[in-house]
Amino acid sequence: MKRSEINKALHRMEDMIREYRISLPDFCHFTPEEWKNKGHEYDEIRDNQLGWDITDYGMGKFRELGFSLITIRNGNLKIGDKYPKSYAEKLLYLEEGQYAPMHFHWAKMEDIINRAGGNVLIRVYNSHENETIDYESPVTVHVDGRAYVVPAGTQVRLMPGQSITITRLLYHDFTVEASGGPVLLGEVSQVNDDSNDNRFEPPMGRFPTIEEDEAPYRLLCTEYPTAVE
Repeated sequence: MKRSEINKALHRMEDMIREYRISLPDFCHFTPEEWKNKGHEYDEIRDNQLGWDITDYGMGKFRELGFSLITIRNGNLKIGDKYPKSYAEKLLYLEEGQYAPMHFHWAKMEDIINRAGGNVLIRVYNSHENETIDYESPVTVHVDGRAYVVPAGTQVRLMPGQSITITRLLYHDFTVEASGGPVLLGEVSQVNDDSNDNRFEPPMGRFPTIEEDEAPYRLLCTEYPTAVE
């Protein structure tokens, strides 16, 4: 994925956040140059991958397969004694035509909330004991406190203000409903570990390989320099 494409994606997400008057923590505004001078007081951001995250799943088709997000808060399953938070929060930004592929989480349960924009469609499947997709059994979904059953593969439509609970081992993907414009989602969950807690179907990566064709506008959460001593 080209750095120029990442920079444009960051600007588009920032524009929508600004349009809906959502305020971000200070670290989301640090420039690459400012990060070079940050000390250990910001270790929580480095260690828990807080901040900006743009993914094309390593497939090189960001406008069709990928989206933009910010991790605002997070704990850490590996060093829980240092970072005892049991929860995480994100903002996710998807444009029309983009797709977040089918996956589940072994450890994390999450609520996905449509915060603003158009409608988001979340397709759901149960999983088999061998972790493959169950294309047949009906799925119990939980939408804003209402539990009901839908056929396997149903796309649950979330309009702004609505949310769905994604339980562990529940396969799900995301698309934006056509003609409604981009969507800004919230995610409230247990601790997030994007390096180890995603089972994609079919298998794919999580973070992009970056081609440096221009200077970075913001550093991604995987790019922070080591702390200044």
